[in-house]
Amino acid sequence: MLISLKWLNDYIDLSDVSINKIEEKLTASGLEVEEIIDYKSKFNNIVVGFVESSEKHPDSDHLSICSVSDGNSIFNVICGASNVAKGQKVAFAKVGAIVPNGNFEIKKAKIRGVNSEGMLCSESELGLSENHSGIIIFDESAEIGKNIASHLQLDDVSFEISITPNRADALSHIGVARDLAALFNKNIKLPEINYQPITKNITDFAKVIIENSSDCPRYSAILMKDVKIQESPKWLKDRLKTIGLRSINNIVDVTNYVMYEIGQPLHAFDLDNLSQRTIIIKNASENETFITLDSKSHKLKSNNLMIYDAEKPVAIAGIMGGENSEVTPNTKNILIESAFFNQSSIRKTAKQLGISTDASYRFERKTNPEVTIWAAKRAAQLIQQIAGGSILDGFLDVYPNPIEEKIVEVRFARIYKILGYSIEKNTIKDIFLKLGFVFLSDNNDFLKIKIPLSRPDIEREIDLIEEVARIYGFENIPEIVRINVTLNKKVDQTSLREKVRDIFVGLDLNEIITNSLLNKETAEKLGNPINLLNPQSSEMTHARPTLFAGMLQTISRNLKVKENNLKLYEIGHVFNQIKPEIVNFTDFQEIDSVLFAITGFSANGEWYQSKEKFDIYSLKGIAESLVQNIIPNKKIRFEYFTEANYHFEYGFILKIEQKEIGKGGKVKSDICKFFDVKQDVFAFETSINNLEMEAEERKFKTLLKFPKIQKDMAFIIEKSVTSEEVEKVIKKGSSNLLKNIKLFDIFEGEAIGKNMKSLAFQLDYYNEQRTLTEEEVDKEFWQAIEKVKTELKAELRGN
Repeated sequence: MLISLKWLNDYIDLSDVSINKIEEKLTASGLEVEEIIDYKSKFNNIVVGFVESSEKHPDSDHLSICSVSDGNSIFNVICGASNVAKGQKVAFAKVGAIVPNGNFEIKKAKIRGVNSEGMLCSESELGLSENHSGIIIFDESAEIGKNIASHLQLDDVSFEISITPNRADALSHIGVARDLAALFNKNIKLPEINYQPITKNITDFAKVIIENSSDCPRYSAILMKDVKIQESPKWLKDRLKTIGLRSINNIVDVTNYVMYEIGQPLHAFDLDNLSQRTIIIKNASENETFITLDSKSHKLKSNNLMIYDAEKPVAIAGIMGGENSEVTPNTKNILIESAFFNQSSIRKTAKQLGISTDASYRFERKTNPEVTIWAAKRAAQLIQQIAGGSILDGFLDVYPNPIEEKIVEVRFARIYKILGYSIEKNTIKDIFLKLGFVFLSDNNDFLKIKIPLSRPDIEREIDLIEEVARIYGFENIPEIVRINVTLNKKVDQTSLREKVRDIFVGLDLNEIITNSLLNKETAEKLGNPINLLNPQSSEMTHARPTLFAGMLQTISRNLKVKENNLKLYEIGHVFNQIKPEIVNFTDFQEIDSVLFAITGFSANGEWYQSKEKFDIYSLKGIAESLVQNIIPNKKIRFEYFTEANYHFEYGFILKIEQKEIGKGGKVKSDICKFFDVKQDVFAFETSINNLEMEAEERKFKTLLKFPKIQKDMAFIIEKSVTSEEVEKVIKKGSSNLLKNIKLFDIFEGEAIGKNMKSLAFQLDYYNEQRTLTEEEVDKEFWQAIEKVKTELKAELRGN
């Protein structure tokens, strides 16, 4: 899209800003300038020339030999135009000039034996219009030798801007000016609408009916009487030329001018050709034919939105008007249409009919429904200035369901967090105000902003933050000399999940995948579930709080088909509500859970082995294998419980140091009964997060070069004392020569006394750098024994 610098200066003062700076700022802010067209340089070496004489070429009946002056010198020019004559002021392209239409350079040439040192140009050759009937002839006021860009007041600069589909607001000069006002911290001024309407009320002369309000939410119109259709004034034609549009007549030119000014497409109807002076917006009849302004016939479909009068179609809504209602030289009274159409409807119709216009291009990207009346009034004002006529009082405006502006909050802290650098709060506020946003609330923490309907691309807080970034300027991001980065190793959870699967496969378990949605009764029996706002059915109303439901349902189905011996596992997300009401992400918990279960017999009882039923020790062995494979260098300990805990009648808690890794045991009978499981089930539950927190990178250890010394000790001690407590005391009484303690025997019986037990330990001593002596190990060994005897009141067994 072409944007004129002179035109922009009507709304924002850019006199102190260089062309290159404008290009740089626009491109950096997202409005990419693809080309800069400087009309003064475009018409370089093309000046107002004066024809001193004109004679027929002796060897041609259509060529003339002209003597042309540029005010300083006289040049011999061969011209083929029939309208060239002595005493004319013409467009003279001197040697070295580049002719815009064709982009060729003027050079000295010999034409039929006569030298030619230039070219006299037509409007078509200079790209000013399609008129190529003869050379341009200027009036007497033209200054000889003056560059024609200056004489024609085309000494303007146009920017070819690539507009992305989300920035429909930038498809106009005022839209681009608004961005420039924010970029250069300048004020924008809009044209004043000031005209004196006649006392006749518009509603007495015309009416508008919308039958399809979903595709035409708003339709506005203004009526004018006694206008004079004629050629547009020079200033208007020049404006349109700088953006690549040709002049048609004063009425059509004004509608185009206003469209490129504010971005609102307009259409002028000949009011006297509208039956009953009525506008009806509705869908076309299937296979109805319609002839558009370009004299082409189109077969319509029933989903094409059309503009009708009381009898016939008069325009394809938002795309193109019809021949039967166009403005002609005989038109006296006009209706100026300014509407808001659904972008999807216009896009489909334009594609089906193969029509693309400046109007449809804008409607397809969504125009601003709030400017329909302003645009119609602006057009009426300009038409009255250049075509005369009267404007009827009031306006027609059908807007059954007004579209409300979005309200979006933006936090200053969030802006800093996303951008990574701080911007003054007043600077942020100025950016938003310059872009036309309205503050509903303004405090130190956040802004509540009403988004104008011209910016449908602004929907969320992050969109507002993006506006701050692009206007503030990426070149203003502060340079950071030093950045501190913490190089913590991250555990790849996907990799960890796969490792867990590999371990389970190695332990002969089968993976199951179950539904993450449960009915209310099941979900509430197993946890504190989250209910869904729009459940698919009554059986899927809540997110699962645990994997137990899917596991036990799977076991139940297998038991019913006589698959009684099962080793299963599942990895999946579970959800639990923490607070009574969910307002934000801290009110519920999501866990990547791991559950395995065993039930039935571990061996079927072949001739070479007896049947062995799964029990708590089978479960403990699998759990220990899982954790040890992932966390090999840390000591696992178990805490047992014999009373109901969580979903278990009895079981154990697996810990590493004091951190709980998981919990397992025999599943409660009432839970099994609920799922129609009629045999014992043992299960263990942990989470990927728990395993991840303790996971260690495996490192190679060199083989021990020096011998170990192993010592055994056994104590008779009270039953209430755990082996872990004994190990702690042994470690406390030992140096770093003691590398490992292993409990290898537990004995209880009358021989050692009531409420007493015997615990036997094996101790490994070694040093990676040397061989230990028996004496130093014995000394440390007996120190540890004495420590246990003293602190735990233990008796050394066999002493």
